[in-house]
Amino acid sequence: MAGDRIETVAIARGPYRAELITLGAALRVLEVPDRLGNPANVVLGFADLEEYRGPPRFYGAVTGRYANRIGGARFTLDGVTHRLAANDGANSLHSGPFGLDQQYWDLTARSEDSARFRHISPAGHNGFPGTLTIEVQYVIEADGLAIRLTATTDAPTVVNLTHHAYFNLAGEASGATILDHLLRIPARRTTAIDAGLIPTGALAEVTGTPFDFRMPRRIGAEIDADDEQLRHGQGYDHNFVIDGADGRVRRVATLFDPGSGRVLDLHSGEPGLQFYSGNHLAGGAPGTSGQGYAARAGLCLEPQKFPDSPNRPDFPSPRLDPGAPYRHDIAFRFRTAASIEEAFAS
Repeated sequence: MAGDRIETVAIARGPYRAELITLGAALRVLEVPDRLGNPANVVLGFADLEEYRGPPRFYGAVTGRYANRIGGARFTLDGVTHRLAANDGANSLHSGPFGLDQQYWDLTARSEDSARFRHISPAGHNGFPGTLTIEVQYVIEADGLAIRLTATTDAPTVVNLTHHAYFNLAGEASGATILDHLLRIPARRTTAIDAGLIPTGALAEVTGTPFDFRMPRRIGAEIDADDEQLRHGQGYDHNFVIDGADGRVRRVATLFDPGSGRVLDLHSGEPGLQFYSGNHLAGGAPGTSGQGYAARAGLCLEPQKFPDSPNRPDFPSPRLDPGAPYRHDIAFRFRTAASIEEAFAS
């Protein structure tokens, strides 16, 4: 794999431009205008394409076969225990080493404003059953970037695919952190985690805690508060239970940068949203602008099934059977606002 060339694919429409790569089918650049019409790249990535080979940062990648964590790197399906490759202590994170983010994807179709990639994950890869055929389509629409994830399997398995973009609406090259961004998430509960970031099974109410983003909240307001859950994550690294999730694609988060005026409305139909505040970004290779990233220079909003769902029958099921195709539609929709009130008016 090390000798394979990483190819770059550019797509554009109107004021939006994206740059994709064949390793991880990753989004490396996404240019979005600010309130004055000035474009800037709002996602994090590496300057040197070779850095995408590892160690993984998951910048802009499609993650899976099971995104997020599976406790103990094992699960049981139809009475059979499947032991996975552990890469996060005793746990599996984003499906272990050489997950989808480290795989080469075939470019199967492209146009000026869209690109489609395909990858076949063989049965037994990192311990997962079933041969999984996965496609991701990126389409630049009039107001941003739409992503469609689909998959089929030849044997019962578990699937949880998401997109791992790190956003900084001030611009990747701005040098700013995301602490002054404002965020709204329609969730009254999170899946509480233990010290290993694995769900305990409890659904924790956000009322009166640093996790209450039902009204717009500055991300930095309580990120370092004396809170056990924040200590576990060293900041935010938690799954939010989206209120009223029923599989219908709808807005599951709004992010606003007051300085640039950029607003991101995230749409998905999944029941959970992992909010990661980029707590461990410092010390990596230079970003696309050539400068290194500080801790919390970007954040992830990853719509998905709940972490450790294969071991939690009370969580939404990630099971996929032959003949029952998987689909996850995600949309990053952008606009600008002159004020906090305008950004969160709807």
